[in-house]
Amino acid sequence: QVQLVEAGGGPVQAGGSLRLSCAASGRTFSNYIMAWFRQTPGEEREFVAAISRRGGITVYGDSVKGRFTISRDNAKNMVYLEMKRLKPEDTAVYYCAASLADSPRSVYTSSTTIDYWGKGTLVNVGS
Repeated sequence: QVQLVEAGGGPVQAGGSLRLSCAASGRTFSNYIMAWFRQTPGEEREFVAAISRRGGITVYGDSVKGRFTISRDNAKNMVYLEMKRLKPEDTAVYYCAASLADSPRSVYTSSTTIDYWGKGTLVNVGS
């Protein structure tokens, strides 16, 4: 089992920045590809970003490319999502996820590759 706990969500003005964090515990953190997804009411969960086990490869969803940055610290069992130039359409519950898939692109392709989910943190971008 892997437990994931997100933090850092909250209200922010459009154009602002926010940093989400996810603390992992349980099995060996560095064995997992880590990812962020987001979801709004009535919509399917959307891929945001994923990072490889050692952090050398990252993949982003088209809607956040160039504005968001995913990173990880294997020594601290942490993964982060730095969000800049936020837009009202970025408003969502953001979920941290862990996967034993072979690559971050596999996670981008299908959320069925996710083995563990956090409970989410709400980001509310005001216009």
